[in-house]
Amino acid sequence: MVADPAGTESPAILPSPAAPRAHPPAAQAPPRSVVLVGLPGAGKSAIGRRLAARLGLPFRDADSEIEAAAGQSIAEIFARYGEPHFRDGERRVIARLLAGPPLVLATGGGAFDDPRTRQAVRASGAVSVWLKCRLPTLVRRVAGREHRPMFVGRDPAEVLAELMARRHPFYAEADIVVNCTDESPETTTRRVAEALEAHRPPQRLRVGLGERGYDILVGEGLLAHAGGRIAPVLPARRVAIVTDEAVAALHLPALREGLAEAGFAVAAEIAVPPGEASKDFFRLHAVLERLLAAGVDRRTAVVALGGGVVGDLAGFAAAVTMRGLPFVQVPTTLLAQVDSSVGGKTGVNLAAGKNLVGAFHQPRIVLADIGTLATLPPRELRAGYAEVAKHGLLQGPLWAWCEAHGAAVIAGDRAAQAHAVLESCRLKAAVVAEDEREESAEGGRALLNLGHTFGHALEAECGYDGTLLHGEAVAVGLGLAAALSARLGHCAQALPGRVIGHLRACGLPARLADLPRRFSAAALLARMAKDKKAREGRLRFVLLRGPGDAFTASDVPREAVEALLREEGCAA
Repeated sequence: MVADPAGTESPAILPSPAAPRAHPPAAQAPPRSVVLVGLPGAGKSAIGRRLAARLGLPFRDADSEIEAAAGQSIAEIFARYGEPHFRDGERRVIARLLAGPPLVLATGGGAFDDPRTRQAVRASGAVSVWLKCRLPTLVRRVAGREHRPMFVGRDPAEVLAELMARRHPFYAEADIVVNCTDESPETTTRRVAEALEAHRPPQRLRVGLGERGYDILVGEGLLAHAGGRIAPVLPARRVAIVTDEAVAALHLPALREGLAEAGFAVAAEIAVPPGEASKDFFRLHAVLERLLAAGVDRRTAVVALGGGVVGDLAGFAAAVTMRGLPFVQVPTTLLAQVDSSVGGKTGVNLAAGKNLVGAFHQPRIVLADIGTLATLPPRELRAGYAEVAKHGLLQGPLWAWCEAHGAAVIAGDRAAQAHAVLESCRLKAAVVAEDEREESAEGGRALLNLGHTFGHALEAECGYDGTLLHGEAVAVGLGLAAALSARLGHCAQALPGRVIGHLRACGLPARLADLPRRFSAAALLARMAKDKKAREGRLRFVLLRGPGDAFTASDVPREAVEALLREEGCAA
C-alpha cells in the first residue's frame, strides 16, 4: 500500500476477535470420557467400574476389549506377535472406544508408554487420570498374580520398581494425578470423582506458524506438572533452566518437581541477577558458557523461568547455542505472560538502545501459570498491566474491558488476570501468525509497538538501572502516543485524557511529569532515531484513530514530537 496524503501509512488489518466477556467463561462441561492409567495393582478396573457407576457412564477395560477382538489372551498375543504388534492394536482399540459415546476406560499398564496412544487420548478430548501408588502398596495388591507373564520367576517388587522407573514419566502426561493409598476402592473412587469435578484444564491458544506453531497454556498449577505439559513437544527429556535469583527462590522448586515427575534430567540451573541490566552481552556470554559446560546437545531444551528479561536472554541463548536449541517459555510476570513470552522475539540491549541485537526464535510451548502472579510485587504487577492496556487499545473491545476491570487485575483477581492474559495472547498470537518477523510494509506486528518508541527511549535514558520498569515506560509511552495522535488530528481530543486517566487509576505513570526525573527532548529524539523501528533515519510511530484503530506512521514531523515533549516538561 502507498502512504495516504497525510503521510501516514495505510492502516493494518488487525485480527478482530469477538468482544471479550466481562468475566471468563464458566467451567467446561464434564468430559466426554475418562481414561484411567497406572501400573498393575493401581486399581484401574476396580476404580473404573465404581467411577462409571457414579458418573452414569459405561465402563470398558481395554485389555478385555483387545482379548475379545483377537480371540486370544494378552499373553498369547505377546508370545505370537510380539509387543510392537500388540501396542499397535491396543492403540487402535483405545482410539475406537474413545471415538464413541462417553465412557470410563481402564487401560493396560503399558498403554501410555506409546506416544501415539497418548496423543490419541489427548486428541479424543478425554480426561486422563493417573492412579499413582507407592511401591509397597502395589506389591501388596499384586500378591497372588505371580502367574502373570511379567512376574513369572521374578520378585514382584523388583519388577514393579523397574516399571515405575520406565512408565512414571509417561503417566505424568496425564491431565490429573490422584495419589492412591491403602484406602478402600470406594474412598479412592470418591477422590477421583472429586478431582474430575475440580479439574479446570488450562485454556489453550495456538500460534499458527505451520510446523513451527505452538500452544500457549493459560491456567493455574502449570508449574507443578510442567514436565507432563512440555514433554510431548520436546525431542528429549533433558533441559537447562535459565531464571533469575529472585524468581528461583520463589518458583524453581515447583518447576524442579514438575520436571522430575515426568522424568526430566536438568543439565543446568542458571540464575542471573534480576533486572534489565542482566540483558546484555556480558550476561549472555556467561549463560552460553554455563550451557556448554553442562554438556547440552541439540536435543536439550532451554527453559526460561521468569519475566521478560529472562525470556529474552534465555531465548537468545537458545537461538545461538549450537545454532539453535529447543526453547520453552515459563513466564512468571504479568508482562511476560501477556506479551514477551509470545512471538519469538529474543535479544539483549546495547548502550545505544534496547533489543538492538537478537533473533527470532519461537518457543515450543508457553506455560502461563496465573498462580505465579500472586508473588509479584505490586509495582511489577502494575507494570505488566501496561501491556494489557496496550493490547486493549489495539483490539478495541478489550479496551472497554480494561476500563471496567483493570482495577481487578491489579487487585489480584485471578479470574480477571486469567482473562487479561488469555485475551492479550489471543491478539498477539493472531498478529504474530500474520507477520512473524515484522516485515509487513505497514502495520502488522509493528502495531504491537504502540507506546514503545517513546518507552524504549525513556528506558535507555535511564540506563536500565531499575528506576523505570519497562511496563512503566510503556505506560508513559501510551499516554504520549495518544497525545501525539490527538495533536496530529488523528483521534478525538478526549482520547489522551481517557488513556492517561485509566493508567493513572491503575497506579501507573502516564505522563513524563509522573516520573521522578526530567529528560531532554533532544536526548529522547536522538534515542528514537536509533530505535530499530526507524526507517532510513525517519522516526516511526504507532498512532491511534481510536481504540481498535491503530496505524503506523513514518513521517511524523520531528517538530511535532519535540513540541509535545517540551509541553510535557522536557528541557531542550
